[in-house]
Amino acid sequence: MKKSPYEIQLEAGKTYYWCTCGLSLNQPFCDGAHKGIGKKSLHFTEPTSQTRYLCGCKQTKNPPYCDGSHNQ
Repeated sequence: MKKSPYEIQLEAGKTYYWCTCGLSLNQPFCDGAHKGIGKKSLHFTEPTSQTRYLCGCKQTKNPPYCDGSHNQ
């Protein structure tokens, strides 16, 4: 897990699974490492192809997108 966001090019209409636990080796996306600890990934579909900043610190109030919480 890192404090700064991940700059990711997302594709329109594709479903993504954002890691909420910080254990995934495929950050910022889920790889199933959360199994057995009571966490779930957050799935989302990006409406347009664009570069987005996905939260790395897992403290965002707007998951999966970075809201600057890592600066506080």
